[in-house]
Amino acid sequence: MKTISSVATLLGALALASTSFAQSTSLDARIRAEVAPFKGKVFLYAKNLDTGENYSFNGDERVRTASTIKIAVMIEAFARVAEGKAKWTDELVLTKTARYGGSGILPELSDGLRLTLQDCLRLMMLLSDNTATNMVLDYLSSGTNVGADAVNERMNSLGFKATRIMRRVGGGGESKEGKLDDNLKRFGLGATSPHEMVQIMEKLERGEIISKEASKQMIDLMKREQARYSIGRTMPDVPMASKYGALDALRSCVAILYTKKGRIAMAITVDDMPEVVWSVDNPGYLLMSRLSLILIEGLQSSE
Repeated sequence: MKTISSVATLLGALALASTSFAQSTSLDARIRAEVAPFKGKVFLYAKNLDTGENYSFNGDERVRTASTIKIAVMIEAFARVAEGKAKWTDELVLTKTARYGGSGILPELSDGLRLTLQDCLRLMMLLSDNTATNMVLDYLSSGTNVGADAVNERMNSLGFKATRIMRRVGGGGESKEGKLDDNLKRFGLGATSPHEMVQIMEKLERGEIISKEASKQMIDLMKREQARYSIGRTMPDVPMASKYGALDALRSCVAILYTKKGRIAMAITVDDMPEVVWSVDNPGYLLMSRLSLILIEGLQSSE
């Protein structure tokens, strides 16, 4: 009887492994078929946080972050508050030196406007306000240590080796990493890998960054981002925590989708697009939307 039971168990395990392999192969084939005609480079990593199943397509390559690096800035700000080195009510003042266009509302407002650290952080994460980001980075500076260095030191202490901010948005305040080799020219604002961004999101979701409460507050903040152009674009009823980034030739998004068949974390970057299209129908956004649907279907739990 024991022999029969052992054989049955082995056969069951083999069948499960075979099914998993077939699903993985099918997912890879679908992703590659979707990416093949795209004019540009694609980097992605995704993981079902409930089952552990994952998928990578150039996921360990370092990529330009654009505004997704603001996740790291957010973490440093929350850490400062948790350590008693900052208060959410601390006052920041809008000045010409902090101003930078692109996304956000602060460039339209008057110099001298007084905001709290919490206000600036919310503008940075919800509207991806570049001026608010610079105000937070300037606030995080101390002595000769610029805010960007503080962010990088925090990332390093948390075990994240690929994620680095190089400077303030628009220039200035270069970090030590930004001054190395051709990092500024190659990456601009920041660098990371899709794999590491998913690791950061997973740790936030599991309450493992700073504290359970701080992690929850950061995830809740990301759930309120005022954009849904790529990942989850066609799934408005699925809750999502996210951060977007965009440059002329690049679109990126880091997110957790809270589906009925698992929490699917993913980071997708598309770069080197030949045409500049500042529209919600940018080809990169549309590709990322389709890829997110494929990843959700391919990584969802069968239960």
